[in-house]
Amino acid sequence: MNVKAHHGTKKLQTLYRTEKNARLAQRIHGVYLAHKGLTCSEIMNITGAARRTIQQWVCKYNKQEIVGLKDKPRPGTPTKLPRKKELEFCKRIKAGPTKADGVSVLNGPAIRRILEREFGILYSRQGLYDLLHRLGYSCLCPRPQHENADPAAQQEFKKTSSKRWIKSNQSIQTKK
Repeated sequence: MNVKAHHGTKKLQTLYRTEKNARLAQRIHGVYLAHKGLTCSEIMNITGAARRTIQQWVCKYNKQEIVGLKDKPRPGTPTKLPRKKELEFCKRIKAGPTKADGVSVLNGPAIRRILEREFGILYSRQGLYDLLHRLGYSCLCPRPQHENADPAAQQEFKKTSSKRWIKSNQSIQTKK
């Protein structure tokens, strides 16, 4: 393989040893080995990369030096909920359920209905959970509590109520 002398052997060795990005370091290492005169088969054995991949690394290095070996940005599919509306959506989720939601605690289906009704966006179940995860929410939700609940009355009831369960002294035999 013909490798252009953009950098010397020592410089390439230093670059691949000091590079923090493992993928880029592997590519520089492949170019370094090719620069030293190793065959493609030998480089394949050392790096574990395919023949065509090594040839592409050398080609990119010859055209653009180290810059050509770096990963290109991968934009991906745009989100259904625009980034500028994410803050508004988070505020709505933090506010909790309203009477219009018809639930005492927000869960996946309730949040899907909110997104559809208030933001005009329809998410699949998994898409919704991916969105919530990306925004920092977890799958855990608090135990629902009635809006008219009185915590003081509940604590008093717990203190004064008789225990309705009786522990059995007998152990139940199981079949062996």
